[in-house]
Amino acid sequence: MRKILKWLLRGLAVVAIFLALAAIWKREEIQRLMAVNSLFSEDKIVNNFSNMDAAFLTTKVARGAAPVSPLPKGEDMALPAGLDDWIISRNVTSLLVLKSSEIRHESYYLGTSPEDNRISWSVAKSYLSALFGVLLHEGAIASLDDPVTKYAPALKGGAYEGASIRNVLNMTSGVTFDEDYHDYDSDINRMGRELALGGTLDQFTADLKDSFATPGEIWQYVSIDTHVISMVIRGATGQSIPNLLQDRIIAPLGLEQDLYYVTDGEGVAFVLGGLNITTRDYGRFGLMIEQDGYYNGTQVVPANWIAASTRASAPTKPDKRAYGYQWWIPSDGTPGEFFAHGVYGQYIYIDQTRDLVIVSTAADRKFRDKGIGQLNIEMFRQLAKNL
Repeated sequence: MRKILKWLLRGLAVVAIFLALAAIWKREEIQRLMAVNSLFSEDKIVNNFSNMDAAFLTTKVARGAAPVSPLPKGEDMALPAGLDDWIISRNVTSLLVLKSSEIRHESYYLGTSPEDNRISWSVAKSYLSALFGVLLHEGAIASLDDPVTKYAPALKGGAYEGASIRNVLNMTSGVTFDEDYHDYDSDINRMGRELALGGTLDQFTADLKDSFATPGEIWQYVSIDTHVISMVIRGATGQSIPNLLQDRIIAPLGLEQDLYYVTDGEGVAFVLGGLNITTRDYGRFGLMIEQDGYYNGTQVVPANWIAASTRASAPTKPDKRAYGYQWWIPSDGTPGEFFAHGVYGQYIYIDQTRDLVIVSTAADRKFRDKGIGQLNIEMFRQLAKNL
């Protein structure tokens, strides 16, 4: 009996040593997973959204060598009634109003600052759209109606077989993808854990097998469609998204500081939501889009792509927000009014007829409550009217 007990104790000691070594070896992955699991908790969300590099692998996107492009300070605008209540209720962290390329209002809240690289969430999709438009103009991609598998053969045999580039730009792939942020086991949250543990987004996407509709027939917001755009771009060019974005989009803008992408374990950028940029630098991108792709003396993105991508082209329901190529268009809007939108309250709102760009970042845990999205758009419109 003593011998058996001795061997059991030795065995337990070996297991304990093995577990301790495994914990040390996987320390970073475990720390990232723990950070992801508390990413949206009420007491941490604001700080987390300014420090995503603590939870995920990242890669820098250099601002480039161009001088910082000016954002002159204009006359302070009159602020609309209800703005203070909106800022508090929506957990707004920054608000920037640009009229005719001048700063008419700029403010920061909840301990954030102008130097914070705030997470974009799905605002990043609109950046990828701009990059795609440049590469299409350059001829790297032949047609929007090419099948995605022409450039991303890893998707053959999966849910994206038969989908065109236009389908994924429009969010009409018909691929089944559960985007419920409040469900631990949803596809979007499984993808987040995959990122934290250093998994690969390309394989995650290729492993999707189910569809709910024929490509092109039904619009449904499916964030993983944006990753497919990334796979198409990388397949067509042989280059990474951070390098392409830095060269084609970021460098000409004259940003104030470097930005970064969240990446997977292979260094592939999390293009559907992983950009981290300062509020004013989001504003510079917005100004470039608002000015039909022209900014800082350079035609950064072809004007015809700006027009095409910000036009309602997806088969959305008439009473719902319209969608273009990774841009939102209000169903009750006017020509030239469109926006980039990320979960938890991130916006780049543009009204070309007013020469207006509004950037808002937030940590709004109630962003999915009924009517909140329209409430935010109405506040931006009130700000526009007060200029």
